[in-house]
Amino acid sequence: MKAIATFFYVGLLRPAPGTWGSLAALPFAYGIHTIGGFWLLLALTVLGFGAGWIATHEVTKGTTDHDPSYIVIDEVVGQWIALFPVSYGALMMGIGVERLWPGWVAGFLLFRLFDIWKPWLVGWADRRGDALGVMLDDVIAGVFAALGSIALASLYHGVLM
Repeated sequence: MKAIATFFYVGLLRPAPGTWGSLAALPFAYGIHTIGGFWLLLALTVLGFGAGWIATHEVTKGTTDHDPSYIVIDEVVGQWIALFPVSYGALMMGIGVERLWPGWVAGFLLFRLFDIWKPWLVGWADRRGDALGVMLDDVIAGVFAALGSIALASLYHGVLM
């Protein structure tokens, strides 16, 4: 379970294990998209959420810390959600996902911003104090980051071009 919770021990890297987890999610997302496109990324994100919830519950069972910093599977899932617009956009346009590199940068930066800042629903989920809250705060941060990426792309393509 610890291998899942730490995303193959990436969560043991210091400093800033959450950022390391988010960074580790990027090449995996690229590989997943390359192999099976958006739909495989979506399926593995859902699977990762379920596995992460179970692993987080098991790893934190009997401890006082419900969200130890070494648990980064939540960051991986949230980062993948933040990249949904990039993966789906590449699918819809029939292009390589690497061509949408600004979306990768925006998705990463916005996800880290929302994950650290924890505004509104992100903070609400984090305050749950259980394994579901550990996973949900990053899912919501990922959704916020995805929406932010869409807004930035719309602004760029609609206004600046």
